[in-house]
Amino acid sequence: MSNKFQRSSPQVLGAGVGVDASVVSSTASNQPRKRVKRCCRNFVTFMCTQVGVGALIVFYAICGALAFMNIEREYVDKTATYVLELRQNYSQRLWNITEELNLIDKPLWVNETNAVLREYQVQIAAIIKNGYVGRSPAQIWSFPAALMFCLSVITMIGYGNMVPRTPWGKGFTVIYATFGIPLYILYFLNMGRVLARSFKFLYRSMHDCTQERSYDARLEALENGSSLGALTLRKKIIVPSTACLWVIIFYVLTGTIMFANWEKWSFLNSFYFCMTSLCKIGFGDFVPGASLTTAADVDAATHKLREDISADPNEVSELQRITDQHSKLAINFIYMLLGMGLVAMCRNLMREEVRVKLKEMKEDAKLCVEDTRLRFVGCCGDPRDLYENDYY
Repeated sequence: MSNKFQRSSPQVLGAGVGVDASVVSSTASNQPRKRVKRCCRNFVTFMCTQVGVGALIVFYAICGALAFMNIEREYVDKTATYVLELRQNYSQRLWNITEELNLIDKPLWVNETNAVLREYQVQIAAIIKNGYVGRSPAQIWSFPAALMFCLSVITMIGYGNMVPRTPWGKGFTVIYATFGIPLYILYFLNMGRVLARSFKFLYRSMHDCTQERSYDARLEALENGSSLGALTLRKKIIVPSTACLWVIIFYVLTGTIMFANWEKWSFLNSFYFCMTSLCKIGFGDFVPGASLTTAADVDAATHKLREDISADPNEVSELQRITDQHSKLAINFIYMLLGMGLVAMCRNLMREEVRVKLKEMKEDAKLCVEDTRLRFVGCCGDPRDLYENDYY
């Protein structure tokens, strides 16, 4: 028995060692998987924070701008050639009318030329209505313009000053908006919450510094406990709606001055653009970035200088000097995103004030009803007392 036990014990021990080795190997193989899961979980957690959502929406807009540039610049616009042929045909018709009449019958010449020009005007208006702006796709879809287009898509402003022409561009716009709009809503909620907390803390700090507390309030706070008393006093401070309105007005005036200087707009047009954009109206008649010069504009001016002798040679150098001003549009992009965050902040703060006001109105209504009931009882007596007297 002892020999069998001694012989079998190494087998059992070897089996135990094998089991332990398999467990250790499986644990070692699961460690990289757990590490990857942990990294993915931390990445998703960071992306759900305010900084992560803001960085993600900026990265999403930049990637969308680059994608739209590569897609829409492949569009072959034949409208410019058609407009050139149309202008040449109508010029030839005017020349034929002039050569035929030879200014002998001036009223007839005026009528004929007016009819031709009226027909030309109608056709040009129809072409412009279909989206012709007199620029090539490379000039239209510059990086600043594409960035503002992506911002208008994900924020649901929809300026409408530039639209995709290619089928791939239209399909990509649908997909881009499908994922971009929920991302913007998440940014809107998170940024509004963060800015509301920051502004509330700033307002309460300024209120505590400027407000003179009475001796009774300090004594009451000390009797109830300093931290609890201070906390109850701080909770009573609510940011008023007028402060939110002043913040929005100051921000709009800052944007008005900035866009008026950079885009060469009037102050009224600049103020009009800021208000319509922050309110998500987005008519599209004023869009930042339209006055910025692109490399395609420089190439077009160079080609014009080669063909036209009377062209100004300083125009190309001036365009090259102002081509590197696209950093302005990046600031415009940040201005719009921050403005949307401020709108969300004001929404949260005003909602809190409305809740407090409704709660106060509810308590006042209860007190008013209770006071009315006590007055009625004092004047007429309680009906329940009469009923009890009759009963007994």
